[in-house]
Amino acid sequence: MPSPPLVPDDGPIDIGHLQRMTLGDPNLEREVLAMFSAQSVSLITSLAAMPSEATALAHTLKGSARAIGACRVADAAESLEIVLRKGSDWSGALAELEDAVAEARAAIDALLRRS
Repeated sequence: MPSPPLVPDDGPIDIGHLQRMTLGDPNLEREVLAMFSAQSVSLITSLAAMPSEATALAHTLKGSARAIGACRVADAAESLEIVLRKGSDWSGALAELEDAVAEARAAIDALLRRS
């Protein structure tokens, strides 16, 4: 039988962090989650074309993800940022970011349906 994680896994969105950032206001939580979901789609679409400002777009997504507690998205965006700065192959980092965003958006959709 596996041991429980040392840090509880809240899934793609750290609800405790989100509640702290929104001062426990459920309406504000819903608003920022919906905004993040829409923004993340827009940023991923833009990043797929790898424009000259791709590093800045990844940085923006990283900050937005950290603000709502989407840690996997933030980490993946940071990894993409680093790869882009180094000029390395970015395809794997972008794929990881796309997966993390899809997972976070699915969790956000579930949270918004419950409220």
